Amino acid sequence: MKMLTRSLSLGVAMAAVMLGAVSAQAETVLKASHQFPGGKGDIRDEMVQLIAREVEAANVDLKIQVFPGSSLYKPNDQWNALTRGLLDLTSFPLDYASGRHPEFSATLMPGLVGNFDRAVRLNDSPFMADIKKVIEDQGAMVIADAWLSGAFASKKGCITSPETINGQVIRAAGPAFEEMLAAAGASISSMPSSEIYSGMQTGVLDAANTSSASFVSYRLFEQAKCLTAPGENALWFMYEPVLLSKQTYDKLTPEQQKALLDAGEKAEVYFNEEVRKGDQVMIDAYRKAGVEVVEMSKADYDAWLKIAKQSAYKNFAEKVEGGDKLIEKALAVE
Repeated sequence: MKMLTRSLSLGVAMAAVMLGAVSAQAETVLKASHQFPGGKGDIRDEMVQLIAREVEAANVDLKIQVFPGSSLYKPNDQWNALTRGLLDLTSFPLDYASGRHPEFSATLMPGLVGNFDRAVRLNDSPFMADIKKVIEDQGAMVIADAWLSGAFASKKGCITSPETINGQVIRAAGPAFEEMLAAAGASISSMPSSEIYSGMQTGVLDAANTSSASFVSYRLFEQAKCLTAPGENALWFMYEPVLLSKQTYDKLTPEQQKALLDAGEKAEVYFNEEVRKGDQVMIDAYRKAGVEVVEMSKADYDAWLKIAKQSAYKNFAEKVEGGDKLIEKALAVE
């Protein structure tokens, strides 16, 4: 009887081990990558982490492993990896892929968005329908929209009117801003936002132009003398959605697909609630560090917009097929 009991116990134990192995094999693990610091309050990392938590809580044998801080892919490599199915999920500044798809430059066009309320309205506009079609045609899909406001910072002095940028070496996110700033007399140095700190620290850069979230998470207040916050005249807005590989999506079960899309919706709601607080968080951090904080006046904004229309907007319309109509669709959103 003891032998039988021992055999039964061993059989139960082996069955449990085998069942555990089957369950482990059944679980699908996705890889999510982004360039932003993890665990430091960056809203883009928090969006991806929220999606990972929601998906795991859905109990559909799906898990997301998050690799923040460019630990899996370099910033500019993520688009190619995603569209080829090598990467499953990313929080990605879409303009980074504008070298391959010039239409994406419209998602970082000076003065095109203006404020958060208009950004939300843009998400469901014909303008964004055109942008999302390009994304989908290349093998990716948007599961959470995200527009971030941005600022300027300089080691030399405050950037307000176009004249104040003359002679400064600046990192600007994207070709459209580079064209506008160059037209105003700036010298351009291109690099990912994750490299701005070292650029300013080593003297490669005098100034930088990036999102409010990056200004905080990358601790640029340690290098800046003056910050130009977005305020009522936000010249800088950038589209940085959470993207999913279509190859990945197509391999998932219907339950897993639903869990991912539902998580994306929750992340977008969270983002829209929290992002507006980001500018004040940035302002508080810079003032605490002793950095001067200013805003552009309406006259400053209008002067920049005039230069943008003569440079970035004009070049976009001439070089990108249908670029003029894309700009028109964006400007038509009330």
